[in-house]
Amino acid sequence: MKNWRVVVSFVLAMVLFLFPGSAQAASSSSITRSAGDELKAKDFSGQSLIGSEFTNVDLENANFSNADLRGGVFNGTVLEGVNLHGVDFSNGIAYLARFKNADLSDAVLTDAMMLRSVFDNVDVTGADFTNAVLDGTEVKKICVKASGVNSKTGVDTRESLGCR
Repeated sequence: MKNWRVVVSFVLAMVLFLFPGSAQAASSSSITRSAGDELKAKDFSGQSLIGSEFTNVDLENANFSNADLRGGVFNGTVLEGVNLHGVDFSNGIAYLARFKNADLSDAVLTDAMMLRSVFDNVDVTGADFTNAVLDGTEVKKICVKASGVNSKTGVDTRESLGCR
C-alpha cells in the first residue's frame, strides 16, 4: 500500500512538471488599450476607476479630476496636460508614464509606485506623496515647485516628498 502512494505521487509530480497549467492573472476593470485607441481629452472625472489599467495609451488632456483610481495602473502612458486634480491614486502604479504639464494638485498618491516616470512642469500643490516611490531625480524636480497641504489627508506636500 505504501509503495502505491509513492508511485501515484511520483506520476502526479511528473505530469505537473511536464505539463504545467498556464497561469492567468485576474483582471479587474481593465481599460488596457493599444497605442492606436483614441482616449485623448476623454472625460473620466468623478468616476470610480478602482484597479483600472491604462497601458501604452495617449491620454493627453484627459480629465480624471476627483476620480477614484486606487490601485490603478498607468504603464507606458502619455499623461501630457492631464487633469488629475483631487484624484485618489493611492496604491497605484505609474511605470514609464510621462506626466507633462499635468495637474496633480490635491491628489492622493500615497503608497504609489511611480518609478521610471517623468514629471515635467507638473502642479503638485497640495498633493500627498506619502510613501510613494519615485526616482530621486524626479523628486528633486518636483520639490522645486512643491507646496500646500492635501485637503483630504492634511499632509504637507513638501513633507510627503521628503523635500529639503
